[in-house]
Amino acid sequence: MKALPVEPTGSAIKIGHRLRVARQGQRLTIDQVAELSGLTKGFLSRVERDLTSPSVATLLVLCEVLSIEVGELFMVPETKLVPLSEAPRISLGGEGIVEQLLTPRTERRVQVIRAEIEPHGAGESELYSMDCQVEVLHVISGRFTLILPEQRMELQAGDTVTFPGREPHSWVNPSAEPTVVTWTLVL
Repeated sequence: MKALPVEPTGSAIKIGHRLRVARQGQRLTIDQVAELSGLTKGFLSRVERDLTSPSVATLLVLCEVLSIEVGELFMVPETKLVPLSEAPRISLGGEGIVEQLLTPRTERRVQVIRAEIEPHGAGESELYSMDCQVEVLHVISGRFTLILPEQRMELQAGDTVTFPGREPHSWVNPSAEPTVVTWTLVL
């Protein structure tokens, strides 16, 4: 079988931003990378701004200094869309609540859950905790009471609260109006 010819797109692959992110992730300054790589600060700055492209040899040196694989610079990030209309319904407990998982079921780093809560809907009567590192609760509309062991937090649209994931809690919609919130669980 004959290989199909690939036509070049004419657009250069931009790797400068990824190099800058890798440098900053290592907490290195451009001066430090210049010293470690033997390249000039000006050249590195132009590479990071995609104003010039490094040679393969130079790219190998930069990747070694930044402790990254060359291939990482060319990988297309995986992006997944979950339309609200297709987000699966889940049930984490409570009365008068409809919950949908907004992140893909395969996502293992974070989960975002959207909850519509009927007037006076409530969580479990006993405090419960989630098996995650951090929980972030954001009130999109309505009012919401977060119940923690030592306090009750009265929240309204636009408010966001962050707390440890294993912190026992429950909740209630204290109003006669529906409430919409998102829960973000960092796993």
